[in-house]
Amino acid sequence: MKRIGILGGSSDQATADYYKRLNACVNRRLGGFNTAELIVSSMNFALAEAWVRRGEWDAAAQYLTGRAEALERAGADLLICVSNTLHRCADAFTARLSIPFLHIVDPTATAIRAAGMTRVGLLGTKPVMSTDYLKRRYAERFGVEVLVPSVDEQDEGNRIIFDELCRGDFRPESKARYLAMVDALAARGVEGVILGCTEIPLLIGQADRPRVRMFDTVELHVEAAVSASLA
Repeated sequence: MKRIGILGGSSDQATADYYKRLNACVNRRLGGFNTAELIVSSMNFALAEAWVRRGEWDAAAQYLTGRAEALERAGADLLICVSNTLHRCADAFTARLSIPFLHIVDPTATAIRAAGMTRVGLLGTKPVMSTDYLKRRYAERFGVEVLVPSVDEQDEGNRIIFDELCRGDFRPESKARYLAMVDALAARGVEGVILGCTEIPLLIGQADRPRVRMFDTVELHVEAAVSASLA
């Protein structure tokens, strides 16, 4: 079993979810007492929040480069990052690594195409929805067109992520707000919706909207990481 290095802490809620899901996934595949081989580097979330709020992506890249290289030195055989948002810096923080990096878009886009879809909605933080760094990867590498909510919905979704979900605060009214965004995207003709922030699956899931296919980036990322670990 290869050892998975985890760039975590953005947020601790998502990191804990990844940890549980990775171990559960390995156990489902191998049975018995088997769990995942993991090394977790968990940052102070206040750093990530400040980078995103201020648009300080160079500072984020510099910090994450040090963390990623430390994970490789510690014995990681492959690397994942638990934040869709911080994948904006992925090219920079993986540039000097000799171990593989599993980008969160790739297993998600692969699942979208396997489902026969090419036009989907995307929920995430404001930087994920309002800029093209993830949307471009979906389009250019996989031929997947991505639609996003309105500007007002993006602002409200971003507020809920940072002020509530990243603090472990899961409110019924915020769940209803997110499901309304799913409904609005479905009304615009998308074939499915990407849960493109790793805290969002803690709030909503497929059971909440059975007729709208949801692509949980955490679940798909975890499955791909375990497959790579056990290859």
